[in-house]
Formats: sequence, C-alpha cells, structure tokens
Amino acid sequence: MNYKIHNLADVQTENIGENTMIWQFCVILKGAEIGKNCNINCNVFIENDVKIGDNVTIKPGVQVWDGVTLEDNVFVGPNVTFTNDLIPRSKQYPAEFAKTLVERGASIGANSTIIAGNTIGKNALIGAGSVVTKNIPANTVWFGNPAKQTGYITSEGKILDLNMIDKEGNSYQFLNDEFLKK
Repeated sequence: MNYKIHNLADVQTENIGENTMIWQFCVILKGAEIGKNCNINCNVFIENDVKIGDNVTIKPGVQVWDGVTLEDNVFVGPNVTFTNDLIPRSKQYPAEFAKTLVERGASIGANSTIIAGNTIGKNALIGAGSVVTKNIPANTVWFGNPAKQTGYITSEGKILDLNMIDKEGNSYQFLNDEFLKK
C-alpha cells in the first residue's frame, strides 16, 4: 500500500495508485478507480463507475457520480458538481447513466456545474461558477451560466482572447495541436 488514506475517510475501493492522498470525510465506493499521485481533498464523494487518472486534484466538497471519467492532470475546484441523470426522479433510475469525460489537463473552477453527457476537452479552462451544458473544445476558456467561450488557453496555461492574442499583445496561431506565437 503506497498511498495514504486519512483514518476518518470511508474508502471501499482498493484500486488506488501509489502516492495518492485521500483526506478526511471522503467516501469512495468499491468500484472507483483512482490513479497515481492524486490529491482527493476532504468531503469528496466518489461513486462506483468513476475513473480518475494520474496527478488529479479534487478540492473539497466535490461529488463525482457514476459515469464520470477524469483523465490525467485534471484539476477540479472546490464544490464542483457533476450530474449523471438528465431526467432525475426519486427512486427511478435510468438503464445507464450519462457519461461525462474531462480530458487530460483540463481545469474546472470552484462551484461549477457539469451537466451529464458532455466532454471537456484537453487543457480547457472552465471559470468559477460556470454551468457547462455542452461539449467544450480543447484549449478553450469558458465562463458563465450557461458557459460561453471567452478565449483560448495554451498548454502552458497562457490565456488568449478570442482573436488568439495574449495580454501583452502577442498574436498566436493554432497549428498541430499547439498554440505558436506568430
């Protein structure tokens, strides 16, 4: 066992990668898969049909429901809520929950809500308090309710406006899956 679980956490899965830390008051169900070097902060709930990659940070107060996959290097801010049932009814369950994918390197700001069945593309940035109601392309920045695209983001985390210009006035182009300065 090369991971750490706080003695006040209820962790039922054994599928946890090395160097992962799970803090107090977390509940993680038996079927969940958690990668290496993750930091699962206090008060996080993770259901069974959940896959979490390596180097993922999940801040306090997050619920990760069945059908959610978080790829490597994803950041999930405090109190982010994922959904998995588009027509919820008490004691009535769908045959299968909607699948949500957060691709590698994406970041989701505090208090955002991610509606089930959507994909957040790699390196995308979702601003705090946003509501994601559709697929988010890779390397884009989104804010609001519903979330709207406000710019682009490089793999290094540099924010560009909708014209692909940074705050210093440098212009970029997107080529071969990367932003390059013109």
